[in-house]
Amino acid sequence: MQIIDAHSHLWLKQDTIVDGQHIYSMGKGRSMFFGEERQMLPPFMIDDKNSAEVFLANMDYAQVGGAVVVQEVIDGFQNDYLLDVKQNFPNRFFVCGMPNLGLSAKSDAEKPSTEDILQEIKELKQRGFSAIAIPGHRIHQSLLSLIPCFKYMEQEKMILSMCLANDETQIAEMQQVIDECPNLKIAIGHFGLVTTTHWMKQILLAKNKNVFIESGGITWLFNSEFYPFKGAIKAICEAKDAVGINKLMWGSDYPRTICAITYKMSYDFVLKSNDLTLSEKEAFLGKNAINFYGFNNLPELKYIKNMSE
Repeated sequence: MQIIDAHSHLWLKQDTIVDGQHIYSMGKGRSMFFGEERQMLPPFMIDDKNSAEVFLANMDYAQVGGAVVVQEVIDGFQNDYLLDVKQNFPNRFFVCGMPNLGLSAKSDAEKPSTEDILQEIKELKQRGFSAIAIPGHRIHQSLLSLIPCFKYMEQEKMILSMCLANDETQIAEMQQVIDECPNLKIAIGHFGLVTTTHWMKQILLAKNKNVFIESGGITWLFNSEFYPFKGAIKAICEAKDAVGINKLMWGSDYPRTICAITYKMSYDFVLKSNDLTLSEKEAFLGKNAINFYGFNNLPELKYIKNMSE
């Protein structure tokens, strides 16, 4: 079975300002996050670098063939690093660029206009990105203000990776974007913020032809019940019944989620479930993402026994 991680993160240095607050690494994998010290990385990442090489070691061990690397404003801009990752590991990573959305601006005058954002997306395309990540749950402007950007991406056959807030207004705006740009390929992240009120309304966006749902962060959202995440399996089955298994993709939200569990645990609760068929597991864990993102030349990764076995 080929396994693809449709939602992960990489960075060499976390040091940015979001909504006036400094987010930065503190050592031992910890970060200052909106005024609170949090374990952002597993504590063995003592240099605070969330590198492709370390991720690849985790992927190889867990037999994950490829990964989609999205971006989050809390990690700062990683466009330069991700282009290096794409060049060095072209068959293992599909990387998303991220434009400046103005969340570090000190005043409204410093915030980029729609035209500024569009121009940067054009530059990111020229630099080699074929997808753009927009953390919609962080931004303050209407998604409708970005329609010129989305129309350009549709024209250029770029992919949009979008996480949405648990907000009916933003979900409705996303549907308007889809109506305006019906041929734009869109991956909705965080499984619609599955443990919140309006999650199924996000899932139902995948009834549109080119919209898919990925489960990045689902183990974080069900962290209170912990492994084997029976609530997450129930939600996957509900989403399958609503939009079809072929519209759903697995994502880990690496590395933050593996502060609580191992990387392999972030998907093998699906493998071990009796509520999904083998063909449904194959589609969810890999086939759908391979087709959506265009992965090819994936390695065959053999199982390596643990010393405890």
